[in-house]
Amino acid sequence: MVARGGPPRDGRSGVAGARVGFGLDARMAKPTGRTRFLGSFVDVLPEPTLPEVAFAGRSNVGKSSAINALIGMTVARVAKTPGRTQAINLFVVDETWVAADLPGYGYAKVSKSMREGWKGLIEGYLGTRPTLRLVVCLVDARVPPQEMDTGLLYGLNDARIPALVVATKVDAISRTRRADTLRALAQAHNVHPDAMIGFSAHEGIGKEEVLKAIRSVTR
Repeated sequence: MVARGGPPRDGRSGVAGARVGFGLDARMAKPTGRTRFLGSFVDVLPEPTLPEVAFAGRSNVGKSSAINALIGMTVARVAKTPGRTQAINLFVVDETWVAADLPGYGYAKVSKSMREGWKGLIEGYLGTRPTLRLVVCLVDARVPPQEMDTGLLYGLNDARIPALVVATKVDAISRTRRADTLRALAQAHNVHPDAMIGFSAHEGIGKEEVLKAIRSVTR
C-alpha cells in the first residue's frame, strides 16, 4: 500500500510504503523506455498535466541511480560529487506520468544560502503541486537514521501527502543483516517494519515493488 498521509496508525507515522497490496502484474508496471526530459526548473514550473511522482532524499542517497533504474534508462545525471542537482528536473515517462527529481538535501559543502534555497524550492513544490500523487522518500540503508529524513517524513504526513519509504544501497549490507537493518530504520523513522522497501539500483532489489507503487497512483 501507499500511505495516504492520514492520521498515524498504531502510534507510527502514516507515511510509508508497504511491500504488498498493489494488486498489479509486475510486467505491467515496467516503463517502456519512452522518457523525455521536460526541463530543469528553479522557480516557475510548467503547468501540470499528468500525475507526478517526486523523488526526495539526502544528496548522497543514490537518488539519480534509483530514478534511472526505475525508468530503465539513464535520464538523471549521476554525479561523483553530491549536491549537483540544484533544480527540480522533470521527466515525462511513457506520456502517462512525470518523475520529479528534487534537489538533494543535507549536503554540507555548499553555502547556507544555497541550502536554504534548495529547502524553499523543495517545500514550495511539495506544498503547491496539484498533480503530485506520491513522494518516494529515499534513505540510505548503510548509515544511521538521519534527522532530516525523519523530518521530511513527518512533514509529508502532516501535509497528508502520500509517500513511499525506500532504503537504498541494501546490496552493501549482507543478506543476513538486511531484515534487521530495515526494521531498525523503520523504527527510527516511526513507520511500520513491513513498510520499508529495501532497494538496490545495481542489483534490482525492490525495483518491482517500487514500480507497482508508482503505477498504482498514476494509472
